[in-house]
Amino acid sequence: MTEPKENTQLAKKEEPINVRFMNMVVSQFGSSVGEIALTNFQKRLAQNYFMAIDAALRIAEEKRKKKTFKQEQVPIIWANVNMDELARNIVSYARIGLDPAQKNHIAVIPFKNNTTGKYDIALLEEYRGIELKSKKYGLDVPDHVVVELVCENDHFKSFKKDRNNQYESYEFEILDDFNRGKIKGGFYYHIYNDNPEKNKLVVFTLKDIEKRRPEHASVEFWGGEKDLWEKDEKTGKNKKVGTVQVEGWYERMCWKTIYRAAYNDITIDSQKIDDDYLRLKHMEETLADAQIAQEIAKNANTEIIDITPEELPNDAPVINADGEQPVEGTGQPIQQPENTGTKPVEPAANTSNGLFEQGPGF
Repeated sequence: MTEPKENTQLAKKEEPINVRFMNMVVSQFGSSVGEIALTNFQKRLAQNYFMAIDAALRIAEEKRKKKTFKQEQVPIIWANVNMDELARNIVSYARIGLDPAQKNHIAVIPFKNNTTGKYDIALLEEYRGIELKSKKYGLDVPDHVVVELVCENDHFKSFKKDRNNQYESYEFEILDDFNRGKIKGGFYYHIYNDNPEKNKLVVFTLKDIEKRRPEHASVEFWGGEKDLWEKDEKTGKNKKVGTVQVEGWYERMCWKTIYRAAYNDITIDSQKIDDDYLRLKHMEETLADAQIAQEIAKNANTEIIDITPEELPNDAPVINADGEQPVEGTGQPIQQPENTGTKPVEPAANTSNGLFEQGPGF
């Protein structure tokens, strides 16, 4: 009797799911634009996007299942995500260098697209993301950017460029660190070490800051009164039962508002504009919808948003998950997504083992 031959073939070890996702993104993107090359750093960023998006989907799906009134029927899972659009966006954002694993780079927000019947993933720049983009694409990037709030008990005096001053400058001193008083305003200062005559000082009154506060600013961030709701057992609808005062993070939000303005003020170099930058701008414009803005600010990256792209107004602001406006009046019309005529997707069966079982096969 002959002994069975020893099987010397090694079992192929399956790659981690975040690596498979990254390979899928590259493949999906490459199928429409041709072969692309990502650096190891950009590939790692693509894997980080998987982790961030998966977490956002899980949170949104749990909230969808808990919702008893007007519950969305299509599960918020990978199988129901518009992967073509997502792949293009992830590659562009990874090549720009925006990392969802880093604080304040990018906000991940799933929302329902009523035209396709699927969920689009909004990737919205936060204030550090705006800084990174400005440094990468800026025409004349300052060596340093100073951003400060000025309070009642601080000393601040600006010096504009004139016959007595060769360049703009200021005096700023915090006289009492533990009793600065209420916020009066703030400023940002662009510093050019080798060309101080180009230094730029921009001063904001508190009114100037408040003007940049989104119309539907989240009270969790900006503070204020928050409505309390409970379900009416007779009608099955939610009813308002009172309000509660929320302290929020008003000082931080004021500072971040000036920070955004400081980097949005850096002129973009047209010679540096590439396809990745244009895709980022396209997403900003597409998501400039009042309803999205309101829901994002209200629910702070935790709720699903249901919109119809054809209804997007041309003058609505984009607001990110921090309740801020990342793009200050581009003045460009919104580019509407193409209506491919795709029928709404049938709800996929839900499972208790996570979201991957119904994923797109990565």
